Amino acid sequence: MADRSLEGMALPLEVRARLAELELELSEGDITQKGYEKKRSKLIGAYLPQPPRVDQALPPERRAPVTPSSASRYHRRRSSGSRDERYRSDVHTEAVQAALAKHKERKMAVPMPSKRRSLVVQTSMDAYTPPDTSSGSEDEGSVQGDSQGTPTSSQGSINMEHWISQAIHGSTTSTTSSSSTQSGGSGAAHRLADVMAQTHLENHSAPPDVTTYTSEHSIQVERPQGSTTSRTAPKYGNAELMETGDGVPVSSRVSAKIQQLVNTLKRPKRPPLREFFVDDFEELLEVQQPDPNQPKPEGAQMLAMRGEQLGVVTNWPPSLEAALQRWGTISPKAPCLTTMDTNGKPLYILTYGKLWTRSMKVAYNILHKLGTKQEPMVRPGDRVALVFPNNDPAASMVAFYGCLLAEVVPVPIEVPLTRKDAGSQQIGFLLGSCGVTVALTSDACHKGLPKSPTGEIPQFKGWPKLLWFVTESKHLSKPPRDWFPHIKDANNDTAYIEYKTCKDGSVLGVTVTRIALLTHCQALTQACGYTEAETIVNVLDFKKDVGLWHGILTSVMNMMHVISIPYSLMKVNPLSWIQKVCQYKAKVACVKSRDMHWALVAHRDQRDINLSSLRMLIVADGANPWSISSCDAFLNVFQSKGLRQEVICPCASSPEALTVAIRRPTDDSNQPPGRGVLSMHGLTYGVIRVDSEEKLSVLTVQDVGLVMPGAIMCSVKPDGVPQLCRTDEVGELCMCAVATGTSYYGLSGMTKNTFEVFPVTSSGAPVSEYPFVRTGLLGFVGPGGLVFVVGKMDGLMVVSGRRHNADDIVATALAVEPMKFVYRGRIAVFSVTVLHDERIVIVAEQRPDSTEEDSFQWMSRVLQAIDSIHQVGVYCLALVPANTLPKTPLGGIHLSETKQLFLEGSLHPCNVLMCPHTCVTNLPKPRQKQPEIGPASVMVGNLVSGKRIAQASGRDLGQIEDNDQARKFLFLSEVLQWRAQTTPDHVLYTLLNCRGTIANSLTCVQLHKRAEKIAVMLMERGHLQDGDHVALVYPPGIDLIAAFYGCLYAGCVPITVRPPHPQNIATTLPTVKMIVEVSRSACLMTTQLICKLLRSREAAAAVDVRAWPPILDTDDLPKKRPAQIYKPSNPDMLAYLDFSVSTTGMLAGVKMSHAATSAFCRSIKLQCELYPSREVAICLDPYCGLGFVLWCLCSVYSGHQSILIPPAELETNPALWLLAVSQYKVRDTFCSYSVMELCTKGLGSQTESLKARGLDLSRVRTCVVVAEERPRIALTQSFSKLFKDLGLHPRAVSTSFGCRVNLAICLQGTSGPDPTTVYVDMRALRHDRVRLVERGSPHSLPLMESGKILPGVRIIIANPETKGPLGDSHLGEIWVHSAHNASGYFTIYGDESLQSDHFNSRLSFGDTQTIWARTGYLGFLRRTELTDANGERHDALYVVGALDEAMELRGMRYHPIDIETSVIRAHKSVTECAVFTWTNLLVVVVELDGSEQEALDLVPLVTNVVLEEHYLVVGVVVVVDIGVIPINSRGEKQRMHLRDGFLADQLDPIYVAYNM
Repeated sequence: MADRSLEGMALPLEVRARLAELELELSEGDITQKGYEKKRSKLIGAYLPQPPRVDQALPPERRAPVTPSSASRYHRRRSSGSRDERYRSDVHTEAVQAALAKHKERKMAVPMPSKRRSLVVQTSMDAYTPPDTSSGSEDEGSVQGDSQGTPTSSQGSINMEHWISQAIHGSTTSTTSSSSTQSGGSGAAHRLADVMAQTHLENHSAPPDVTTYTSEHSIQVERPQGSTTSRTAPKYGNAELMETGDGVPVSSRVSAKIQQLVNTLKRPKRPPLREFFVDDFEELLEVQQPDPNQPKPEGAQMLAMRGEQLGVVTNWPPSLEAALQRWGTISPKAPCLTTMDTNGKPLYILTYGKLWTRSMKVAYNILHKLGTKQEPMVRPGDRVALVFPNNDPAASMVAFYGCLLAEVVPVPIEVPLTRKDAGSQQIGFLLGSCGVTVALTSDACHKGLPKSPTGEIPQFKGWPKLLWFVTESKHLSKPPRDWFPHIKDANNDTAYIEYKTCKDGSVLGVTVTRIALLTHCQALTQACGYTEAETIVNVLDFKKDVGLWHGILTSVMNMMHVISIPYSLMKVNPLSWIQKVCQYKAKVACVKSRDMHWALVAHRDQRDINLSSLRMLIVADGANPWSISSCDAFLNVFQSKGLRQEVICPCASSPEALTVAIRRPTDDSNQPPGRGVLSMHGLTYGVIRVDSEEKLSVLTVQDVGLVMPGAIMCSVKPDGVPQLCRTDEVGELCMCAVATGTSYYGLSGMTKNTFEVFPVTSSGAPVSEYPFVRTGLLGFVGPGGLVFVVGKMDGLMVVSGRRHNADDIVATALAVEPMKFVYRGRIAVFSVTVLHDERIVIVAEQRPDSTEEDSFQWMSRVLQAIDSIHQVGVYCLALVPANTLPKTPLGGIHLSETKQLFLEGSLHPCNVLMCPHTCVTNLPKPRQKQPEIGPASVMVGNLVSGKRIAQASGRDLGQIEDNDQARKFLFLSEVLQWRAQTTPDHVLYTLLNCRGTIANSLTCVQLHKRAEKIAVMLMERGHLQDGDHVALVYPPGIDLIAAFYGCLYAGCVPITVRPPHPQNIATTLPTVKMIVEVSRSACLMTTQLICKLLRSREAAAAVDVRAWPPILDTDDLPKKRPAQIYKPSNPDMLAYLDFSVSTTGMLAGVKMSHAATSAFCRSIKLQCELYPSREVAICLDPYCGLGFVLWCLCSVYSGHQSILIPPAELETNPALWLLAVSQYKVRDTFCSYSVMELCTKGLGSQTESLKARGLDLSRVRTCVVVAEERPRIALTQSFSKLFKDLGLHPRAVSTSFGCRVNLAICLQGTSGPDPTTVYVDMRALRHDRVRLVERGSPHSLPLMESGKILPGVRIIIANPETKGPLGDSHLGEIWVHSAHNASGYFTIYGDESLQSDHFNSRLSFGDTQTIWARTGYLGFLRRTELTDANGERHDALYVVGALDEAMELRGMRYHPIDIETSVIRAHKSVTECAVFTWTNLLVVVVELDGSEQEALDLVPLVTNVVLEEHYLVVGVVVVVDIGVIPINSRGEKQRMHLRDGFLADQLDPIYVAYNM
């Protein structure tokens, strides 16, 4: 008792605060029950009063509620004054506040997402529409929930009797009206408060214990009573919004935010898990272990519950049509249906006589006036659509009965308003599958349908072709005198089909037979005690469900008078139904919780309401957990207006089982309705536990009465075999009765699973020989046969083995300061499957005037509340502008459509918060590196398993006999002089301009002479010594080649440098300057144009122009020849330097000796069979690597003609390269990925016109992409496919592979097998293993061979850490040994010490003598079944990726390109993507091609795809404009530059999302 009276005690604030903390500790499991009780009694011991005597004597319900706490709680409730109240109960709000209280001290340590200004301003107002458009969740499908709180651990075992006595106890509100006298000043407020306190605190026949509310509420208790009642007048509507300004957040530095994020993630929230299931590989996804303390059902097995006998009354009609005939002829003047206009005035009264004659007319016309006499369009048994608006029940009723009389099957559906209504397509599929060809409709509706210009009604998307038939009397012919419909007794023919929308959005048709229809009407008549000529007010949709069953069918059986209130009237006047009940002294009303709720909000000004005529108020959605608060609140307000408690009759129904249960109207006001106060925590395990201790973690449910007359009910386990539940277990309710649906039309498999269920006992024996129907409702049968429903199967989300109800989660979200934030309470909750588990997604419409701060704060609080109350993580929380979610016909949220939009990335949210870190707990364990095994065991292991060491080589240069004249010369400069003498006029180079005409060409002698002049210039004007370095800054062309040989003739060492871009000097010039400085160039040669550019004012702004070395302009050359041409003393001397910036941002220059240069040229000549008679087209940048060698060196060595096409020219003329290849009949061509991409994107739609221009690629033998990366197989394949029609052979396209230590290791030559493609398991690659799989298998990654190994090149695959050789098909670093390896780094701008072994490494065992160069790339060798030109089996080299680029995450090695490929596939608007890591966070940058509104759609999709395919949680998603990701001349992404830009906040992102 002491416990209960705390409320009245004057405890100091700090004691109350400490008590609240204790409560929390207990609920969090930080202290035991015993420890809690001990500390609690110690705290309050001093304040405990002596047992009060007077107090005991008061009637229990008059004690606690008077406290100001409850009054102020009521005030708080009323002041909010908007429509989303009915889903909250105060207990719930308190529970949420309590949950949030503990987060008050520590602010959420998560950075707010940053958003571009344009995006912020835009989303605030553009989608706002005036508030009168349908309120949120007032429909069938939308979801709302009710009170839960922080669940405690299970209460242990409570025996059944104890449970029953606790769970089902009366609500003692009948006498509350009298308490107004004691409530001080404000009677009404307190009276209500007092009821509120009782109905929501579920007193267990003792006053409610309010101490369990946390500090915030306890503090209110201390206020003097006056203060709570004298609050300012409540504000309605938008008045309660934050008065903040423009809602534009200040853009903060990204880096500070990320730092904050990293700190939050330091403590990952993961329960310890033990077991795994193998996802067909050794990356073990963890499996959630069942919690050993989880509650388990302990009751006995339930017994099937029988409803009362269906007592057939003698004058019940033999069929519904017979009833209509009877009333239509005996009492033709009796009113059947009164319809209302939007002013609430009676629009039309349909009498039974009119209903009978008009239905006959409709029946006659359907059967005889459609089609011809010989070929009628509609025959008995055919299906016909009924398309009537919600405000015209009379026409719809006539049509419905017309169909029954004609023995055709009506399918009532919603009116399609546009061609793209949410869900309309699915309705069309239903009509199609039912074979509907005729749609009955009203005149007004027919006029309102969308029309084509010719006046015809278009075919709606997914709909069959329909004949629209207007059923107004004036359009119909009169039936002849002798024609009468054939009225039979009810039989097993189908009477009508009711549509039902499933969780996934598909629409099914539930067939109801004539006998089921009649029996259902009889059962309802008996259960509800309907009598002839009663008046019933119906607010529900008359096309389906409770509205149809009571307002159209059962009413006719009993000759009742239905007052139909259209939804449009309810929107204007929410009180209209109550006014009609008074006006017509109606006995029965059919409503939903929302209608009661709206009436509460609006009833203030009504004086003369009297509801004493009502004997039954049917609450159609009484099965929803949140309907109880509406019922209670409604009763509290209207009890004084004559409403009796026993009149409120919640019922449960489902499309499949029709009415499942309904509370009977009793005359006995002493029998209180049943209540269940159930533990939320228990419910998630499907177990019923009464929660007596912790008030915040409960779900309060009301009974929905008894099983229907003539029916049997049981509950079965929701999944697996339909086994009966125990008495304390929640299951799916199943019903066996005549009055249920019989099938889903045309779907026998689904019908069997739903309509033909045979529940079994634990021993396996069937409960009954008759089949049961699954109702889709989750619940249990409590004591006294009362049925309780706790949720719907459709709203069920199973997360890590625990069941959560979408409605409940909505309720919690709405209880988080709903009025400030959610627009009209419109919240959708659903789950998406990501990585083998369901993840909860919440989408809410935010008010038009909420600021970014509000949004973020609300989102953070919702996450905390749901985490505390439901103990489940939310995966994604998205906010959309007001009124933008897809609606159902009655204005609620169309859930499946919303989910569809979310999954396809077209929801366009204005705010997103993802929390994958907290709720994805089944990621594989981070990989532990195994201790390395020794060399001996590796060798033995390879031998035992039959694996050869992974090594391969190209053809041996020594054994090749060829008449290579150039081999006589050690130096390229000598080869050129020799060619100038022997074939002076042979053209070596042809340069094309953007129009495809020859801009310039060079013969052997011309090149020789220009080189001589440049050599003179270097010696005389430049005063250079032999060995000096010269930077050549030229555009791609002939000048560059001449300058190169000029340097060789003068004995200088050339370095080719890409010139600065005139439009972008600020970023390109510093790189030029850096190369010039790092290469220690003594002089810089260039053209006159670039010379001016280097000295311009823009250049001076970017770099210090005074620091340039002397600049020589080669446009005016001296006229003389050099005295002699320099000849190097030794072939190992330096020939040139090759500088390149790697993708990781390293600038590295490598030294190429004369010997290596000649060997390189010879190797390429042999591989590609190059001779003076050949022509080769080259579309590459000539500044480094193989591109430079092909452009400048090979022609001089082999004598073939090179057709040079500068890649920049393709930007103005994308077809330039291919036209040149075709025109010159070229057999071999080289390009870069950027060129290939330009052709694929730029010429995709032009292949036909190119064919017409005579473009022919059939002569191309090899088209090689020059690259230093893994082959981009998707690009090469789409290029091959695209140009196949123009004669390009798919085998021709291949790639080469080179790197810094060896500029070309592989190159697909003319002879030898075609490049092969293998599929490897991506998950094995992460563990540095190669596992070959079939094409198309999950997690497969296609890899294409990187061309054939060049002659004179040897390759071995070595372990990058231990430097040991690896076996065939093992992933390791590619090491290379060849005569054309570079001889070392000239300088590295970066870390020199790391690079020392790149050029001279030895294996740690095996062949320890050979000196290898390390490429820094991971790859593997695989011996194929193909044979090489020399008859040996062909070894294929597959490059996987650069070691520097690879990311170590969770102990595994990831290649950025794999993640990027997944992300680019995730949404059509993602054009490019780059990923990098930052302090073990994965950052994904995506370029958006679309409106900025789509930016936020990408966040969940990117997160999903990376989780699903790579088992990684994305830390930050950055959405940027096209072109922000930097790409180098080879078409490679510069991820490190991007990373630097991101950290320095230079990307100007559209949106940055920080995943929590």
